[in-house]
Formats: sequence, C-alpha cells, structure tokens
Amino acid sequence: MEGREVEKKQEGQFFNVDCNGNGNGRVVNNSSPKFPLTFWEMVVASGVVLSFVAGLICVYLTMPASDYSFLKLPRSLEDLQILRDHLESYTSDYTIQVLVGYCMVYIFMQTFMIPGTVFMSLLAGSLFGVFKGVALVVFNATAGASSCYFLSKLIGRPLVFTLWPDKLIFFQAQVAKRKTRLLNYMLFLRVTPTLPNTFINVASPIVDVPYHIFFLATFIGLIPAAYVTVRAGIALGELQSIGDLYDFHSIATMFLIGVVTVTPTLISKNRS
Repeated sequence: MEGREVEKKQEGQFFNVDCNGNGNGRVVNNSSPKFPLTFWEMVVASGVVLSFVAGLICVYLTMPASDYSFLKLPRSLEDLQILRDHLESYTSDYTIQVLVGYCMVYIFMQTFMIPGTVFMSLLAGSLFGVFKGVALVVFNATAGASSCYFLSKLIGRPLVFTLWPDKLIFFQAQVAKRKTRLLNYMLFLRVTPTLPNTFINVASPIVDVPYHIFFLATFIGLIPAAYVTVRAGIALGELQSIGDLYDFHSIATMFLIGVVTVTPTLISKNRS
C-alpha cells in the first residue's frame, strides 16, 4: 500500500487514508460535517447511561436522609478533600452503598471517557487504604475500560475516525506488526504514556485487538499507576497539585516496567 491512497467508507462517511508503509498516515474526511452517531447508536449509548443512573438512584434511596449537596464529580484537590471529609462518616456505617456508588461512578466515567478518574483513585486510597484501594481501582478501571471497549465495538467506530484519525492509523499499524507479541505491546502502552488510555479503550476493538489481550494488559498494566495514585491518596492533605503524584522515582519505575514488557517484542522483531 506504499505511496497510494486507500479510500474507505465508514458509517456513511468517506476517508482517504494515506499509507506509506511505516505506520504513518493521514485520514482526511471528505464528507460534509455530520453527527458521527446514528439514531440507533444513540439509543444504545442512552440505554447504558440510563442503567447507570438507575443504579445510582437505587443507592441514593438506601442512604439515610441527609444533605448530599457535596456529592459531585471532583475537579480539583479542594473538591476531592471536601468529598472525602463527608464520605468518611458514611463509609463505616454504609460500606456497601458507598462501595457500589463509588464503583458505578468510576465505571461510568471510564465508559464514557469523562476525565477525572485520577481523583477517584485518590479517593479510594483516602477512604479504604492502600491494599483495598489498589484492588478497588484496578477492578473499576478494568471494568470501565472493558465497558468502553464493548460500547466502542458497537457504536464507537465513527467517533474514533472523527476524534483520532491519525492516532488510529498509527495504532493499527503497530498492532498489525506485533500480532505474535501483542500482549507485551499492549502492556507497554498501559504502563507508559505512549498513547492515552482513553484512546486505547476506544480504539482497541476497532483495530482488532482481542478482548482477552486487552483485558490482561489493562488489568496488569494499570497496577503500577494505581498503586502510585492510591498511595498518594492516603496523604491527600499534603498534595498541592496533581503533578505531585508523579515524582521522578515513580515515573522512572513505570517507564522501566514498560521497557521490560516490550523487550520481547523488540527482540523477536530483530531476529525476524
């Protein structure tokens, strides 16, 4: 496909994909601007949203009568500290409700690519400690990524082509070159900031990454970052900014883990 353009038709939209054989390419949308989801795709997405809302309403109805104006998605460390201070009083007496509510919010945010899960990970450490917090974050992050994977498989293709056409071409080329060592490559992506996790969740089913590989890479690869964030949540009051989470030691450790996971892929490529 070197030096030629391949015209693709995707969900009623046409794209020119300029492939030059090295994984780089450019996707140009030749159609007029239009909303990327069809009516039935919107129905599916809306159904998922409503199921989350129904679950949260059930949790709310089983909690004692009180002022819950503090309940909102945290957007800053100050918001998070206020949320933590209020939830601490409920965690011991209403552990199940707090856990269910926390899980549903986290998975919802992951499913629909809502930023701010780092604050939820900090909250887990602050409320539940390191061991339980890491287990909770890894479970929710994996469940949310899986939910996003399957939702994207149903309705995400036009969104990926619209939002990340260049990244998609790169990702597809890299996956195609590493079919025999794909788990190592996916682990490398999860541990290092090579590609955003949100993009990986949405694009993986589009480029035919098998779910079992996606699941294992997500479950294992997110543990280092989850540990760093949850541990920081225990000393939430000492954090001045989100940047304090990732000191040189933490970044170096995660990068080293990423290099180790991708090394078998590089060795196999050099021998072939």
